[in-house]
Amino acid sequence: MTNLKCFFDDATNTISHVVWDESSGKAAIIDSVLDFDQASGGTSTHSADELLSFIMGGGLKLEYILETHVHADHLTASKYLQGELGGKTAISENIRGVQEIFAGVFNEDLDEIQAQGKFDIYLKDGDELALGDLTIKAIATPGHTPACMTFVIGDAAFVGDTLFMPDSGSARCDFPEGCPKQLFNSIKKLFGLPDETRLFMCHDYGAGGARDCAWQTTVGEEKAKNIHVGGDKTEADFVKMRTERDATLSMPKLLLPSVQVNMRAGNFPADEKNGISYLKLPLNYFD
Repeated sequence: MTNLKCFFDDATNTISHVVWDESSGKAAIIDSVLDFDQASGGTSTHSADELLSFIMGGGLKLEYILETHVHADHLTASKYLQGELGGKTAISENIRGVQEIFAGVFNEDLDEIQAQGKFDIYLKDGDELALGDLTIKAIATPGHTPACMTFVIGDAAFVGDTLFMPDSGSARCDFPEGCPKQLFNSIKKLFGLPDETRLFMCHDYGAGGARDCAWQTTVGEEKAKNIHVGGDKTEADFVKMRTERDATLSMPKLLLPSVQVNMRAGNFPADEKNGISYLKLPLNYFD
């Protein structure tokens, strides 16, 4: 069974994961969190420091900092963690399309964003990375965003926002270049993994407070019980449900600050002449 530890961030309902190879001590972090106070614009590293302490305390060596996608609900701590622990950042090669979209949203120069937001590794569907004796397999799972990727490591798969727990269904598809048909097909691709494969979520909200937050299930459980795609649900059923549901949802409260940092591989926008970095707020753009 793959060695891993999960860390839950109460402020954003995000689950970060540390995976490691027992024989070599080599480790990977998946979907880290940088603490952000929206009212003040302040950032801190309390959540990331939990990961750092676990890795250092266990005598592990960080090899990779993996992002399942450009998150819209929390800031990544990848740049901070890389500065403290080393390792290479990795994300789907389709991040370039996301950068292009949001360069337009924020009226910024795409070349500058891509220079600032340079990841160490850009992954294609089916690419593999060695983690000691373990293999990290990248599976493209677009739909929530065009750059979503699932990482399969041994008997565990880290699905980002491609799936939620069975009683919570699936993620929205109304972000730029999101597509419910793509998401349905991505989920069905994951359903091709062995039923016993453990699936680890990036987010959980306790089914609206009906239960404690949870983040581990299996392919078999999702196939049988997922309220959006399980059982005999068809692609047409899913697309209709997802389109109608997404039309009722408000924007994630941290989307605008998160994307500006996350598409830059955890870097803040370049400092202005006064030495301070600023995040933009496009007034009325999304109306």
